[in-house]
Amino acid sequence: MPSYQGYILESAPVGATISDSLNLTTPLRIVALDRDIEDVTPGGVPTKDPELHLFLNDYTSVFTVTPTGITRYLTLLQPVDREEQQTYTFLITAFDGIQESEPVVVNIRVMDANDNTPAFPEISYDVFVYTDMSPGDSVIQLTAVDADEGSNGEVSYEILMGAQGDFVINRTTGLVSIAPGVELVVGRTYALTVQASDNAPPAERRHSICTVYIEVLPPNNQSPPRFPQLMYSLEISEAMRIGAVLLNLQAIDREGDPITYAIVNGDPQRVFNLSETTGILTLGKALDRESTDRYILIVTASDGRPDGTSTATVNVVVTDVNDNAPVFDPYLPRNLSVVEEEANAFVGQVRATDPDAGINGQVHYSLGNFNSLFRITSNGSIYTAVKLNREVKDHYELVVVATDGAVHPRHSTLTLYIKVLDIDDNSPVFTNSTYTVIVEENLPAGTTFLQIEAKDVDLGANVSYRIRSPEVKHFFVLHPFTGELSLLRSLDYEAFPDQEASITFLVEAFDIYGTMPPGIATVTVIVKDMNDYPPVFSKHIYKGMVAPDAVKGTPITTVYAEDADPP
Repeated sequence: MPSYQGYILESAPVGATISDSLNLTTPLRIVALDRDIEDVTPGGVPTKDPELHLFLNDYTSVFTVTPTGITRYLTLLQPVDREEQQTYTFLITAFDGIQESEPVVVNIRVMDANDNTPAFPEISYDVFVYTDMSPGDSVIQLTAVDADEGSNGEVSYEILMGAQGDFVINRTTGLVSIAPGVELVVGRTYALTVQASDNAPPAERRHSICTVYIEVLPPNNQSPPRFPQLMYSLEISEAMRIGAVLLNLQAIDREGDPITYAIVNGDPQRVFNLSETTGILTLGKALDRESTDRYILIVTASDGRPDGTSTATVNVVVTDVNDNAPVFDPYLPRNLSVVEEEANAFVGQVRATDPDAGINGQVHYSLGNFNSLFRITSNGSIYTAVKLNREVKDHYELVVVATDGAVHPRHSTLTLYIKVLDIDDNSPVFTNSTYTVIVEENLPAGTTFLQIEAKDVDLGANVSYRIRSPEVKHFFVLHPFTGELSLLRSLDYEAFPDQEASITFLVEAFDIYGTMPPGIATVTVIVKDMNDYPPVFSKHIYKGMVAPDAVKGTPITTVYAEDADPP
């Protein structure tokens, strides 16, 4: 799948354009072409705006794409903060009103600006030191946190005032210790002003201060155990196995007393185990980032004496693994309908969510079947891909698949029941295209001699019949609903020309409430002759003469009779 890589400074103002490189000098160009647009230069370079609509499947409140032009640009709709979200990944799809492009992936990286100040957990600290401590011994570990990255987040430490030459600080680690050659005096107090600065360029550098109050006590004073750090930060995957060792919180007791460790706050569900004797922090229960993504543990170390307890804070951030499949919205309708004979008709929309973070929680849609008949867009909208025919199939069980964006993705399916709605798109069809019937002449008027039938496959069709040929309507009558063909008057075989005693005409069937053309059939009625005429002499009286001596066989006269029936 094609993709774009863009960059934006987190301090960029609203309306700023996304860049295509780390130096943020040139804009990210998004080009969408339409092959239907033929306006190009002799070199094949398009010159006409295809007037496509580009839409984002996510983060539409953060970014927008310029609406016109062959080349489009992404701009910022609201400020971004790298410390909240460092990357944005989404899809862009082009739509020309009928066809939709394959989506392209856009990945935007937020570049760090020095917008965070190094911060101490406390504004002041109280520390006791003892006269039997030696130069180089640790006094307190100071830690300031800066959420920026790179040199903007690197912290350097400096004692601005108050040390009186007796204390030094490690510029990189923030560990305050006794200065070389110093001998501590009981009762002396110090107020150290310590500054934490980031390593941004001097004009952009940020800093903060805290105060460390130090009191020198005699060596026989009992001191509580001390953690090496006052604050610990830890990132662990939600897939971390139970029992895994997370951190060593071993404290130091100046007098060497046995130390007891405990978690006193921040873990009501007992997710973590802290060894009472060793200070080893382990995982006690399975993690679920979607339920809890951060823990702030307050731990203590105690030597059992009054005022012999010290505390430290452990910040635990739970990172995501792809342990959730997308879930379809259970309140969206599952039974949908669409009218037949209409391509690109809207059928319905599905929506699925995935509680995982980042690309693990980005949902993509596809169809599990009937891909040649339906299509689904990146936002879950379903359309017909072709014209459906209800008379071929009147319903579909369409399977929609929601897949997340992980390297090893998870997916869920949903079955939609789609009913194809009928329109009047079929004419009635006769069971026979031609009917031939023999009717005896002189049958009385009203005699039914044929029943025709036509069927319309549209739903609710009300088929009616009529004679289409007007020249035979004085011979026959067709019942409009039963299709019974009857005589209006008797037929006379002898009234037809020789050897043409038949009548051929057209009948039609139509849907009373429909709009389609009628169905047509041909009816041929052959009139059958009956012996309905007696012979008739040409005269009532014939006269003849014969001689007395006429021999046997001599003609006397000739008689003649005719019969109107055929020979």
